[in-house]
Amino acid sequence: MTDLRLPVTVPSTALFTDQYELTMVQAALRAGTADRRCVFECFTRRLPEGRRYGVVAGTGRVLDALESFRFDERVIEFLRHGAVVDEPTLEWLASYRFTGDVWGYPEGEVYFPGSPVLRVEGTFAECVLLETVILSIMNHDSAIAAAASRMSVAAGGRPLIEMGARRTHELSAVAAARAAYVGGFSKTSDLAAGFRYGIPTTGTAAHAFTLLHDSERDAFTAQVESMGSGTTLLVDTYDVKEAVRTAVEVAGPELGAVRLDSGDLLLMAHRVRQQLDELGAKETRIVVTSDLDEYAIASLAAAPVDAYGVGTQLVTGSGHPTCSMVYKLVARARSADPAAELEPVAKKSTGGKASVGGRKWAARRLDEDGFAQTEVIGSGPVPPDLVDRQLLVELVRGGKVVGREPLDVARARHVEARAGLPLSATQLSRGEAVLATQYV
Repeated sequence: MTDLRLPVTVPSTALFTDQYELTMVQAALRAGTADRRCVFECFTRRLPEGRRYGVVAGTGRVLDALESFRFDERVIEFLRHGAVVDEPTLEWLASYRFTGDVWGYPEGEVYFPGSPVLRVEGTFAECVLLETVILSIMNHDSAIAAAASRMSVAAGGRPLIEMGARRTHELSAVAAARAAYVGGFSKTSDLAAGFRYGIPTTGTAAHAFTLLHDSERDAFTAQVESMGSGTTLLVDTYDVKEAVRTAVEVAGPELGAVRLDSGDLLLMAHRVRQQLDELGAKETRIVVTSDLDEYAIASLAAAPVDAYGVGTQLVTGSGHPTCSMVYKLVARARSADPAAELEPVAKKSTGGKASVGGRKWAARRLDEDGFAQTEVIGSGPVPPDLVDRQLLVELVRGGKVVGREPLDVARARHVEARAGLPLSATQLSRGEAVLATQYV
């Protein structure tokens, strides 16, 4: 699958930021510290409560956002009109281009507390401006991908359809569909996501289509004549048993699928499967929807269900709509001299908000059976046994994107990364992170 990178968003991402980032640049320019070489890292101090692993998603969107981070004339005029920063700073912003380097966990990889999911290097001024746009993308997309991954595990190989566009902001819906695809969903109902990212789309009819017609038979007939017998008929508008019988009469035993969207899905799935088989429609699939989450999906594991459609719980992260990632300065030079040595810096704070200084690498140590055992993070030399197990990959070099990849690569990577975790990672019961983080 190829990321078409088609425009369904704003032409500039420069204002996807907080005002204090611009005022910091102004003060740093005046102080002569704006050009000091710095390292910022994006990480989370803890996983959402009860989660055993996180999923990296949004990396590709960050790269797109970075390329579009430009202060054009209209943006500059907006900042001038609001007296956000002074004229020298506006002049600096007008020529802004990120010229630094970005390394990070590849999209689809799993992460744990302290994992340096993204490392941004460059001057203070050019890096600090990217904080909000990076966090807004990574926090949202990684939360959705983590929920999608858990649902994928619960589904046990059965296809999952993302259908949450009407439950979130219109542009968030596109991002959510992309993140869900990385996390294991196979299709989306959102056409903008299909247009923008090439994700397979699907959809047939809602209850409104049935209610429009004088009878359920008329509605089914119209749909089959338009879409063919392989379509999916929604059978719970009135009486499910009668609807299934009518559906098979109209479409024949070649009926593609029926969809259940309400009621006791476990009971109804068994009853509908028996009825379909008795009517000779043994290959007709059963698709279930209706406010599903990973727990509801798991409860249907023994049911004759062929696919799931998930909306609200998916696009809201199944109770955890953010990953609480932060973007912190971890190293800086004492002068603007490009050769000046980087020095570790760190916030010292009570309340669990302290950070660990230093430009970090990360690697994953395996046990004797080849499963992940420890997330090892360090800022010094990489131990010889971990050199080939390093996790960060180059994404941007000298301001140029070098790490863009097809979405299917990230999707396949996640399956592999999740399979390499201890078996307890896939338990839906609440628990701590499945890997401990070790600083060296």
